[in-house]
Amino acid sequence: MFKKGFSGSQKTKLKSSVQRSLRTKICEQFPLLAPHIDEIIPKKSQLDLIKAPERIALYSLDHEVLFFQHHDDALFPHLRLVHRFPQCFPTLQIDRGAIRFVLSGAQLMCPGLTSPGAKLPDAENNVAAGVVVAINAEGKSNACMVGLLKMDTEKIKLVSRGVGVETVHYLGDGLWKSDSD
Repeated sequence: MFKKGFSGSQKTKLKSSVQRSLRTKICEQFPLLAPHIDEIIPKKSQLDLIKAPERIALYSLDHEVLFFQHHDDALFPHLRLVHRFPQCFPTLQIDRGAIRFVLSGAQLMCPGLTSPGAKLPDAENNVAAGVVVAINAEGKSNACMVGLLKMDTEKIKLVSRGVGVETVHYLGDGLWKSDSD
């Protein structure tokens, strides 16, 4: 989604009613993040909406992007937010061999999630398809990617082929670089 750099064409202030509905949507989509919502988006703060190409909406606070979404799809957290609150997002781990592919923007294939060094949740903590997940790398402490799970984690273990996670945002992509400038 952000392989190349981009320039936000339009920046507008969000009305307080829109901010409240956004806070509610964040708490519904990421229930573990709900206790921290006042820390992430203080009630009296002013959120900005930055419209990027291809109908991507970036929600920022004090020039720091917190969340983004494509059209009316799910909200995705920025990696900096995932680094601040890693326990609040469903997390999968890839093996060392998949790191270079993830950092080049490739889709995350199932073998990178099922080989030795990778970790998927056990059967009772199965993560359903369509959920936004953070991806950690073997031997690294911070997440390297945010993506959309394409199939249940139990199905990934059984099939072990095909695309497991659709890459949305990763370290070094256009969003990461534009936010650090």
